[in-house]
Amino acid sequence: MIAEELAKKQREISIAEFFEKNKHVLGYSNPSKSLITCVKEAVENSIDACEDANILPDIFLKIDRNDNLKVTVEDNGPGIVKEQISRIFGKLLYGSRFHAIRQSRGQQGIGISGAVLYAQLTTGKPAVIISKTSPDKKAQRIELYINTRKNEPEIVKEEFVDWHRARGTRVELEVSGIYVKERKQSVLEYLKETSVVNPHTKITFIDTEGDIFEFKRVSEELPQATREIKPHPHGIELGTLMAMLRQTDSKDLKSFLKDEFVRVGDKIAQDVIERAGLDRKQNPGKLSREEVIGLLKAFKNTDFLPPPTDCLSPIGESLIMKSLMAEYRGEWVYAVTRKPKVYSGHPFLVEAGIVYGGEIASEKMTLLRYANKIPLLYQQGGCAITRAVESVNWRNYGMQQSKGELPVCPAVLMVHIASTNVPYTSESKEAVSYIPEIADEIRLALQELGRKLKEYVERKERLKKKRKKEDVLSAVLPLLARKVCQILEKDEIDVDRIVAKIIGKVHIERLVSENDEYREVNLKISNFTNSRKELKIYEICSGEVEASDAKIIQSSYSTLKWNVTINPEDTATLLYRIKGKIINKKPMIEGVEEFELAGGEVTEMNS
Repeated sequence: MIAEELAKKQREISIAEFFEKNKHVLGYSNPSKSLITCVKEAVENSIDACEDANILPDIFLKIDRNDNLKVTVEDNGPGIVKEQISRIFGKLLYGSRFHAIRQSRGQQGIGISGAVLYAQLTTGKPAVIISKTSPDKKAQRIELYINTRKNEPEIVKEEFVDWHRARGTRVELEVSGIYVKERKQSVLEYLKETSVVNPHTKITFIDTEGDIFEFKRVSEELPQATREIKPHPHGIELGTLMAMLRQTDSKDLKSFLKDEFVRVGDKIAQDVIERAGLDRKQNPGKLSREEVIGLLKAFKNTDFLPPPTDCLSPIGESLIMKSLMAEYRGEWVYAVTRKPKVYSGHPFLVEAGIVYGGEIASEKMTLLRYANKIPLLYQQGGCAITRAVESVNWRNYGMQQSKGELPVCPAVLMVHIASTNVPYTSESKEAVSYIPEIADEIRLALQELGRKLKEYVERKERLKKKRKKEDVLSAVLPLLARKVCQILEKDEIDVDRIVAKIIGKVHIERLVSENDEYREVNLKISNFTNSRKELKIYEICSGEVEASDAKIIQSSYSTLKWNVTINPEDTATLLYRIKGKIINKKPMIEGVEEFELAGGEVTEMNS
């Protein structure tokens, strides 16, 4: 019989077997992309492990070229106990975050084991894992494969070894791939973008040519720890609710609602039960399908408070600005973190930052996309973030833009979505699906950035025009003053102070008089602007220096520092005595921009 013959061919398919034949689903679709995916999974595993243990991540990555490419990633995390090493690296869909409702990079338990699977498929070499949990113990070294039929690890060799780290984990994978340095989609670009949204992480990378790239830590603070929350009633689906009712330990329906859901207290639980026409003392596991449907309808008709947001870990506006400026060296930066919102019961928030001008050479705006602090390097055109950016009318903010494209502007724009459940388009986490609530929040964040950028550019243009006029005055007035003095047969006067008063600047001049073996120095600061100024004045000298109202910082030279607050139209006088010489040609001043200063020298010096 045909049916019996066909029945003999039916058998269970293991998840590892499925991905063995469909590795492109996990991002292993071509040699260069596959290499990036392996690096990505290992690096993100390391950062997650360090953060969970409250350790500032220090990641080392090396790619060696022989017949294949050998990827080595090691971290300073807590390490992994011996019993868990083989399961974490040798079993797909195994992990600790899948059932937890909180923001995290990895959730499915596929990432690093998927990389191990790709390595054995393309080179036939086992993964090598070294892990150490304490400085007092030796490290555990394991070589393993994944048995794809059973989705179980197969240990080839295990031993205890000496390792230089006090604790941590090291992963070695030999893979078939192509390493490309100078490209937008590359390992180097991935690490660069990762460092922007993980400012607390230090990454050292040695490439196939031996070149060393270091992405330094720009913050010594770990990100806010996330707290696991329970499901929200507005995000639940019928099948999930039925499963929860069967599996709960609660003895009655009211206890079930209070124990298994967030934002459900006594009063709300009773309201839901009454709307559903049920009894609070009913056994949750014995509800019929029709009763569960009625309960779900009651959820939808009840106003619950939104889920708590301590399950999310935003980067923060100040760190976004600090990271963008450190990496791209622009002239202006701004960032915004939106208030948390909810879609389908899942909390989420949107952050965006923009850095403009300076050393950014690209004419077209560069877009950096992130989800839960993971860079999204591929499928930019199919991502909801890109659609949201392109939907903003950037011409309203003074930029050129063709329809459906990114604006023409020397800027780098980053958008970060943080959520307990990022709606990725696939398991490879390369793009975000279009969710109206998320897209609206992105647009609102971008519009705020656009307004701030427009203000800056317009202010810059105004100051440019003002400076042009001031340059003309500064050139003409001294000539005019000299000519008038000649006609009136008077001594020539210093017109710098007069020009500063006419133009409206801060004027500083140094007057030096000889007195015995010391020289007395008088610094005269006049504020001709229309605002109060808080200034720091510096003089760098060699020799003996006396100054009663200055802080003197000793090194190979003596640096005098004054903190001065001066109102509009006021003048301040600073005095000191020196037996030696003044190193800086002009007094240095911090607290004003160059276009606001006359006679002095702008400095970035800090004490």
